[in-house]
Amino acid sequence: MPIYDAILDAPPCRLGAIFTGEALTRLDFLPVETPVSGHADNRIRHLADELDAYWRNPAHEFDLLYVPAGTPFQLRVWHTLMAIPAGQPTTYGALAKQLGTAARTVGQACGANPLPILIPCHRVLAANGLGGFMHSSSGAPLDVKTWLLAHERRAD
Repeated sequence: MPIYDAILDAPPCRLGAIFTGEALTRLDFLPVETPVSGHADNRIRHLADELDAYWRNPAHEFDLLYVPAGTPFQLRVWHTLMAIPAGQPTTYGALAKQLGTAARTVGQACGANPLPILIPCHRVLAANGLGGFMHSSSGAPLDVKTWLLAHERRAD
């Protein structure tokens, strides 16, 4: 398990946050029984405030310094994901067509996303169903994806 700068409470689970300097560089979904961290510096308080705003309003636009690390292709996919409005999911195939690539490669880039929620990979579905999440096709990751999609339906 990585060493997190903070472990925050979230409605469907816990979130492990890693910062590089002032920038958030990783956000991981963790089991709900993971202990929440007590220490909070300014970066962590700001992240917690931004997430709280999202939990209250799924259309909240994050005002937070975050820097995802990935390949040029992953960064291109992640940039495209950020244009998907809350409550209006799309499909891997539609994104692939938009990017001129294959649905499978879009799915792989979504699975490699180091900053879920901020880069909303959960808004991408399979043509005939939920699709995967965090390189999983069942279990807790799909429970989180289902919860996030239901939460964002309020943004419609």
